Amino acid sequence: MLDNQSQLFNLPEDITYLNCSYMSPMLKSVAKVGMQGIYGKEDPTSVKPTDFFDNTLALRSEFAKLINTTAAHCAIVPSVSYGMANVAKNVEAGKGDNIVVADEQFPSNIYAWMALREEKGVEIKFVAPPAIAEGRGRKWNEQILDAIDSNTKLVSTGHVHWADGTLFDLEAIRARTKEVGALMVIDGTQSIGALPFDVARFQPDAVVASGYKWMMGPYSTAMAYYGDYFNDGRPIENNWMNRLHSEDFGNLINYQEAYQPGMVRYEVGESANFILTPMLTEAIRQINEWGTQNIQDYCQQLAAPFIQELRELGVQVAPEEERGHHLFGLRLSDAFDMGRVKNTFAERKIFVSVRGDSIRVSPNLYNSEKDLYNLVDSFKVLANA
Repeated sequence: MLDNQSQLFNLPEDITYLNCSYMSPMLKSVAKVGMQGIYGKEDPTSVKPTDFFDNTLALRSEFAKLINTTAAHCAIVPSVSYGMANVAKNVEAGKGDNIVVADEQFPSNIYAWMALREEKGVEIKFVAPPAIAEGRGRKWNEQILDAIDSNTKLVSTGHVHWADGTLFDLEAIRARTKEVGALMVIDGTQSIGALPFDVARFQPDAVVASGYKWMMGPYSTAMAYYGDYFNDGRPIENNWMNRLHSEDFGNLINYQEAYQPGMVRYEVGESANFILTPMLTEAIRQINEWGTQNIQDYCQQLAAPFIQELRELGVQVAPEEERGHHLFGLRLSDAFDMGRVKNTFAERKIFVSVRGDSIRVSPNLYNSEKDLYNLVDSFKVLANA
């Protein structure tokens, strides 16, 4: 199993940071690449035409390795909302059709479908989480499957829920969508980079993931996977780099109707960004070196004994088979006041996120037993107050 990797980061020693689902700390190696990119523009002659394309291919290749696909199916986008807008533009759906979504998702995986509802009259079927404690994740997955019918054109969810880490059964959802001829679209922001995601196993039609959380890259970066359904689609943006023969700078005025092969057509303009793109490439390279299963195993073994202590204090935590190990929600019993919990965390410099009725805890390789001890000790103090 991997050892603690805190030496590769510059996190302040006086804080307890259990909030990677909000934003990852910067790897030292990624910061170094970013500085090289900033200072590289001091001499513009150092940037060659081939660098525009080598830069982007390197990132697509690392992301492809991370999710077990080919670079040709990957595209560089600035955000989940951008990547989902490409999907929405190419979905064949209209009045009488429906889109099934897990409710209470992050808005970037909802607004694109709301726009389709307004533009084309598509129905959105929001599947709310069940108001139960025991078996909540299992029941929620069952309700999603039950909501898919012959009029469903697309199902959109995360691999885990962004607020509490609830695992969605992507294999079962994929099997059901195939039965009715619907697309499966995944927001991988809160999973890819820490939880194994295998395109060959789940067979999604599209996946989009922000780069600044579990992939440990900079803000304003994201990656997308588009399956064969999108081979001949239309992107939301037309830029010079996504057109055929754009490598030939001297011939760019011979405008091309054809796109570059693969999913490059869906990329954002200036995707070769000589600061952000190399930073995200380095971050994903490091994650590939670690291995996402190793990250899951580390988080599981780190948190398990402390989660048991939390349960003994009356804090609800979903069973391991229903959630991710890198992201889990704490739901409070009547013995705890949320306001007092927040104040105690602030006083002790414990950084987590409150999302709805869930306190979201999201450790990673830079966390140690001391961090989980500080979290649990805060609840012990509150329980005895």
